Amino acid sequence: MNAASEPDRDCPLCPRLHDFIADWRQREPSWFNAPVPTFLPPEGDGAVELLIVGLAPGLRGANRTGRPFTGDYAGDLLYSTLIAHGFARGEFKARPDDGLLLVGTAITNAVRCVPPENKPVGAEIATCRSFLVPTIARFPRLRAVLALGSIAHQSTVRALGQRVAAYPFKHGGRLEAGAVTLFSSYHCSRYNTNTGVLTEAMFVKVFSDIAEFLRT
Repeated sequence: MNAASEPDRDCPLCPRLHDFIADWRQREPSWFNAPVPTFLPPEGDGAVELLIVGLAPGLRGANRTGRPFTGDYAGDLLYSTLIAHGFARGEFKARPDDGLLLVGTAITNAVRCVPPENKPVGAEIATCRSFLVPTIARFPRLRAVLALGSIAHQSTVRALGQRVAAYPFKHGGRLEAGAVTLFSSYHCSRYNTNTGVLTEAMFVKVFSDIAEFLRT
């Protein structure tokens, strides 16, 4: 594990999030209830060409299971799309022991700890960027980063050392940011899909664009 890019299990840097997790450890002691680590392919850091950055763990999703996008609806759409485009293999069963493997891809969150009501505040996003910056830097072959949602997009832009004003968020966006290309999509949350903000076809198109880019 890359220590600089992974917060300690009892990371105290964001008191509100630390206290929220402590409360849930009392309520649900069998849950993961800790900063969720980056999900890596079995070959490790050197195999990663695509990094996916979400917002934060869901309370009953990654905060419960300990694996990004695992245990809630967002993972159903994300992992089925990854498998269809060759970025993952196996079968996604919404639990960390389902045997699903990533292919040339890593998945992390802009904020590693579950926030109350799924809403991290600005200070928490900025503080957790101290882990996002070395996460991006740990992959020597990284070519593409996909940010899911505007908050993850903005934090990723800052982590790449760029100005947010120069890299506005839009679904399907593609921007050169230093040594990597930053792609952006609406977050694959149930809310976004239920309201039609994001359709499966829109999400699939983003991954088709990334797959085509990585083939060149």
